[in-house]
Order: sequence, then C-alpha cells, then structure tokens
Amino acid sequence: MVETMILVPGRSQKQGTSLVAGKLKDEYKRVTSTAELNEKDMRRLKLKDGDKIRLKSDVGQTVVTCIAKKDADLPSGMIFIPYGPPSSELMAHDTAGSGMPLSKHMEVKVSKV
Repeated sequence: MVETMILVPGRSQKQGTSLVAGKLKDEYKRVTSTAELNEKDMRRLKLKDGDKIRLKSDVGQTVVTCIAKKDADLPSGMIFIPYGPPSSELMAHDTAGSGMPLSKHMEVKVSKV
C-alpha cells in the first residue's frame, strides 16, 4: 500500500545532542533515520515500531525506520523526521536565498519496505 502524507523535517533534541557527538556516530545515524508517524496511520498502513518505510518525494527517496506517536504528539497524515542525510535526500537544493532548503510541508509517498 502506498499513501501520500505530509513530511515535516526539523530539529529534535536527540538530533541536536547526537550531532554534538558527531555525524558519523551510530546515534546520529539512528536518530536521523527514524521517522515518526501517527499511531492510527501506522495501524492503517499495517506498520509497527521498527519497520522500514520508503519515503519518496518529487526530488528523491530514502528508506528509514518508523515509530508511532500519539494523536496529541503528531496529527494523522503527517510524518516528522529529524534533519539529516535521509531527509536531505527528499529536499530540493533551492534555498530561496536563505541557505536552508525548502523542507516544510513536503508531500511524500509512504510505503512499507
């Protein structure tokens, strides 16, 4: 099953603290390779914590691990992923002069790997 959802990459506390240790360290790679989905979306897509999913945008695609979040933490239809190499695979290179890629509110196709 493939479904279109809204991806919102951003900073997280774990991403920030693991970045201090180094981008080549396992903790940073794990944190930036983990997407958060609403628990209802996970059930509908027949996913469980730790499953691998493919995220595909108009620009590229990546495979990450998924974990469930409650309704109060993440609305249905949205995915959160910390900034890192996997999320960068989905973003266009244009920064509109800001130095930061346009990354908010991206449509992605989600499928179980």
